[in-house]
Amino acid sequence: MLAFIISRILQALPVMAVVALISFAMFAYVGDPVAIMLGQDFTEQQRQALVASLGLDQPFFVQFAKFIWNALQGEFGLSYRLSRPVAGLIQERAPATLELALCAALVSLCIGVPMGVYTGLYRNSWLSRFFLTFSLIGVSLPTFLIGILLILVFSVWLGWLPSFGRGDTVQIGWWSTGLLTVSGLKALVLPSVTLGMFQLTLIMRLVRAEMLEVLRTDYIKFARARGLGNRAINFGHALKNTLVPVITVAGLQLGGIIAFAIVTETVFQWPGMGLLFIQSVNSADIPVMAAYLMLIALVFVTINLVVDLLYYAVDPRLRVGGAKRGH
Repeated sequence: MLAFIISRILQALPVMAVVALISFAMFAYVGDPVAIMLGQDFTEQQRQALVASLGLDQPFFVQFAKFIWNALQGEFGLSYRLSRPVAGLIQERAPATLELALCAALVSLCIGVPMGVYTGLYRNSWLSRFFLTFSLIGVSLPTFLIGILLILVFSVWLGWLPSFGRGDTVQIGWWSTGLLTVSGLKALVLPSVTLGMFQLTLIMRLVRAEMLEVLRTDYIKFARARGLGNRAINFGHALKNTLVPVITVAGLQLGGIIAFAIVTETVFQWPGMGLLFIQSVNSADIPVMAAYLMLIALVFVTINLVVDLLYYAVDPRLRVGGAKRGH
C-alpha cells in the first residue's frame, strides 16, 4: 500500500509542475500588473520601484524559483484588484465553494445511486422510463439554464427559497459555514441542486448500465441457482460490484464540481472561489487566477489519489496483482 501511494504521488508531481509553469507564465506574460496596480497617473520612478518590489526585473528562472517557493508556502502575492494577499482571499472564499460542492455531491450520490439501481432492476416500469426521461433533460440542459429555471419556479413564482447569496453564516475559527442557520440551509438548496444535476444523471445512468451488466454475469446466475433471494443477490452481490467503477467516476466528478462551480456561483452570486475567479478574469487579476488554477490542480491530484486508494481497497484483484509483483 505504501509503495502504491508513493508511486501515485510521484506521478502527480509532474502534473503539478506543469500547472505551476502555466500559472507562472500567466504571471509573467499576461497583462501589465504595474499599470493595473498604479492606474493611469504614475511617474517612472514609481513604476521602477513597483517593478523592483514585485521582482519583475529579475531573470525568468529566478522569478520562477521564487514563485515555486512561495506557492509551496501557500503564498501567491497580492491581488491586483483588491490589493490584498491572495491566500487570504482564497481562505475566505474556500468554505463557501467546498460546502456547495460537497452538498452537490451528496445530492448526486444519494439520489443518483438509488435511481440507477431502481432503473436497473425494474427497467420496464413506468417509473424507470420517467427517471430515464428526467436524466435526458438533466444531461441536455446547460447548468446556467437549470439554475435560472429553478430561480424562476422556487424563488419568483413560489417564493420558497432565496435566489442569490449564501444567507446567514456562523464563524467557526477561520471557517464560515451556512449549515448551522436556517437561511444558510435554504440558500444552499437551489445552487446544490443546480450544480449536482449533471452529476446526478451521469451517476444514475452509470449505475443502471453497471447493474444491467452485472445481473447478466455467470456468478449472479450461480447465486440464483443456489437459492439466494433477490435482496441478497441485488444488494449483496450485484450492487457491491456495481459500485467499483462508480467510485472512480464519483471521485472525478467531485473534482469537476469544485472546478466548474464557476457557472453556478455566478448565477446565484454565491460568494465562493468560482465567483472570485470570474471577477478576477474581468479585471485581469493574474495572481488570483493563477492561485485558483493551482488549487484546482491540487484538488484533482488529491481526489485522484483518494479514488485510487478506494479502488485499491474495494477491488481485490489490484491487491493480488500488487502482491504477485512484490514477490
